[in-house]
Amino acid sequence: MILNLPDEPALASFNESELKLELAVALFSSGRVSRSVATGIAGLDRFAFDEELFRRRIPSFTPEMVEQDLVSIRSARIA
Repeated sequence: MILNLPDEPALASFNESELKLELAVALFSSGRVSRSVATGIAGLDRFAFDEELFRRRIPSFTPEMVEQDLVSIRSARIA
């Protein structure tokens, strides 16, 4: 995919990897793509992408995901 951006001074300070990261974070945080797709766009592994989300104070887990993890942990403790 080729993305043509306007010749805007505000964009001049970004390199390609920074723009990919910004796009990935925006798409993930809006719920439009999964973490897997976002990490591919950003060119990062999952842990690096999660660190970036944490740095930006963007939740990387939904409340449902946390609850599911808690259920799994509780089940493992009983067994």
